[in-house]
Amino acid sequence: MKASKVAYKPVGLALGAGAGLLAGALFKEVWKLAGHEDDAPNATDEERHWHEILIAAAIQGAIFALVKAAVQRSGAVAVRRVSGTWPA
Repeated sequence: MKASKVAYKPVGLALGAGAGLLAGALFKEVWKLAGHEDDAPNATDEERHWHEILIAAAIQGAIFALVKAAVQRSGAVAVRRVSGTWPA
């Protein structure tokens, strides 16, 4: 296993946890703006309609994927700058 890949493992884990927190906070803000409510619906909310739950899930998934990709890419670039090799 390449040294850059080994060096990236703990960095990637930490960045992944941070990305999850950031994506969750970003989704809450986007939902407030789009839905005019403080809380997004859960799949088990009996009073919420299917379309509302599915739209919230789709928005949350898109935000999470975007934030995760941006954070992972930034981490890989940082490892390359430090170690001189790409951590793949």
